[in-house]
Amino acid sequence: MPGTLRLALRNLGRQRRRTGLALSAISFGIVALLLAGGFIEWIFWGMREGAIHTRLGHIQVVRPGYIERGGSDAFGYLLPEQATEFDMIKSVDHVQAVAPRLVFNGLISHNETTLSFIGEGVDPEHEKEISQHLFIRAGEDLSKQKPGGVILGTGLAASLGVQPGDSVILLATTVAGGINAVETRVAGVFYSSSKAFDDAALRVSIEDARQLLRVSGSHVWVVLLDDTSRTAGVLRELQAKFAEGVGAFEFVPWNDLADFYNKTVVLLSRQIDIVKLIIGLIIVLSISNVLIMSVLDRTAEIGTLMAVGIARRHILRLFLGEGCLLGIIGGIVGLVVGFLLSKLISAIGIPMPPPPGVDVGITGRIMVTLPMMAGAFVLAVGTTLIASLYPAWKASRLEIVDALRHSR
Repeated sequence: MPGTLRLALRNLGRQRRRTGLALSAISFGIVALLLAGGFIEWIFWGMREGAIHTRLGHIQVVRPGYIERGGSDAFGYLLPEQATEFDMIKSVDHVQAVAPRLVFNGLISHNETTLSFIGEGVDPEHEKEISQHLFIRAGEDLSKQKPGGVILGTGLAASLGVQPGDSVILLATTVAGGINAVETRVAGVFYSSSKAFDDAALRVSIEDARQLLRVSGSHVWVVLLDDTSRTAGVLRELQAKFAEGVGAFEFVPWNDLADFYNKTVVLLSRQIDIVKLIIGLIIVLSISNVLIMSVLDRTAEIGTLMAVGIARRHILRLFLGEGCLLGIIGGIVGLVVGFLLSKLISAIGIPMPPPPGVDVGITGRIMVTLPMMAGAFVLAVGTTLIASLYPAWKASRLEIVDALRHSR
């Protein structure tokens, strides 16, 4: 086999122009795949980290059944305000922060305008680590140094016509079924990656939310890890650690809650699969054309080899080796060029318009990962091998007499 590959490499060197065109087609396809796939991977990363660091965290701890039925009976699934389990979760390896949240809804009024809202009572100190992608546009964030106040999403603030410093009235249903109201000031206005959330959401300190609802405890403990890739491992560890308390807690990973992200991944992944199919077809057609032309040019040579006793299977292996070498060399060149271009483009940045509801534009990047590079290389080698099957078979099936007469 090493001798066959050396001979195949020499044969490729004899037709440099034709070999160069084939390698260019393979390399171009791999570069295009890496750049397109890397941009999609960056979109996935941005959406994933945006969802995690805006609302979801990596893992949410809730009462069993809260995700399915909590909307109709929110007060029936409260977690305790003080619990040893809370500290136990914080002590697990790779857990960076744990923050309680109390979810509620009600009405918010300013002057003659009254709107419904979705509210979250949060711990300002712990929430800073989790909500890193929730940005304050005007005013200031909630803090324990300045108790009281509320922060509103940009859409909700615009609909109410309020600015930081204005007074608003919050009305909500208490745990006993009564109506409670509180007057507070607007501390700030925030925006996130979700326009729907910004149009209806507000946040207050969890102490103020408990007073408004006349309840203790929280609905969710949001767990933030030091690395998103550790989510599955920490989830298994938490489930095993609290196995004795089955029915007391339910651990929900972020990807079970990110419905929009999951659907986007499915959609864009299908588009990348189509790109791979197109690139594969281009490589197959290019390599098939190169090898078929090589068979036609070397028909007499093939006849001579078989006439001196070279077996047909060796002819088959020779042309398969040429196709394999084209895939390996073209794949390596494509990976190197694609990786360098991804770094250059990422250093410059891809200007992108702001998402809906956000005034600030973003800068795109190209994220090329090792699995992506491995997949591109396998695609290059696999398609060239497939493309070389027919030319190699055709070369090995030539009749010796006809092949020898070909050059006459």
